[in-house]
Amino acid sequence: MQRVFPTLILFAFTFAARAAADAFQKWEPEIQKFEAADRAQMPPKGAILFVGSSSIRFWTNLVESFPKKKVIQRGFGGSTMADALHFADRIILPYEPKEVLVYEGDNDLAGGKPPQTVAAEYRQLVEKIHAKLPKTKVWFISVKPSPSRWKLEAKTRALNAEIEWWSKAQQRAGYIDVWTPMLGPDGNPRPDIFREDKLHMNAEGYEIWRKIIGKKI
Repeated sequence: MQRVFPTLILFAFTFAARAAADAFQKWEPEIQKFEAADRAQMPPKGAILFVGSSSIRFWTNLVESFPKKKVIQRGFGGSTMADALHFADRIILPYEPKEVLVYEGDNDLAGGKPPQTVAAEYRQLVEKIHAKLPKTKVWFISVKPSPSRWKLEAKTRALNAEIEWWSKAQQRAGYIDVWTPMLGPDGNPRPDIFREDKLHMNAEGYEIWRKIIGKKI
């Protein structure tokens, strides 16, 4: 039994490592598309980088929304905070951005990950960015209040609150609240600023983001 137990532990760790690798592997086609675009024309240094899940990917007029800024859009729909952390070496650090705006956490909570874990991964991401780019400002765009995920309200508020609290103590990290202005007078998500799936925003929803984010960057 003494020999079998360490073997089982090793097997469990190996299985977990392979499962994690497979989870990241599904994003390779999209990440490689970004890298191909970079080889064709590398974005300028010192730009403002937006990275995150579908809320970034589906922002079709993101670059045009900030005409006086140099903007890079690197959203891959369905991604999580762990994905952003894993691919930071390939879709964040090479650009040497002046500012990084991160929208992750939405899919994490929907997948059952605790708010504290997501917040810890975000801190790791900020630390990873600052290890190479100490002057870069990193912004967390709060998780939005989607009608289809309103059952996660408590967890979403907990995640947003923890990251906001942590960001206030950092010199090069900030928090952008999009949660509050996306709520109606009744305290519920405004249905008119979402698509039919009640998860992704329509043009009016993105206009709210543009105004709020524009005051920060």
